[in-house]
Amino acid sequence: MCQCERHDDCTRPAGRCPAAHPADPTPCDGPADALLILDRTNAGTHGCTAHGSRLLASLAGARPVSGPEHPGAAIDAHKAAQSLPPLLPTGPADTLADLVGTLY
Repeated sequence: MCQCERHDDCTRPAGRCPAAHPADPTPCDGPADALLILDRTNAGTHGCTAHGSRLLASLAGARPVSGPEHPGAAIDAHKAAQSLPPLLPTGPADTLADLVGTLY
């Protein structure tokens, strides 16, 4: 079960950051609080650089914010997102809420 301590009913496996998608088997790359990914409405989630990059590629108009102890993580994620496909086959979603059905 989830170890993020933000909610009781999370089904995200332990050891996966909040930005990790169930269909993405890749392991986290770095700390789960390296980034905050914000969508157009300022809804956001924390994540490692790898999964934050994938989320950036999957949200139109999203922006990364480096965690306070991880300077440069936002730049790294932004660069990586440029070469990643979006999570949804239909292309980038407009908001995190649009991805709720596909995220933990």
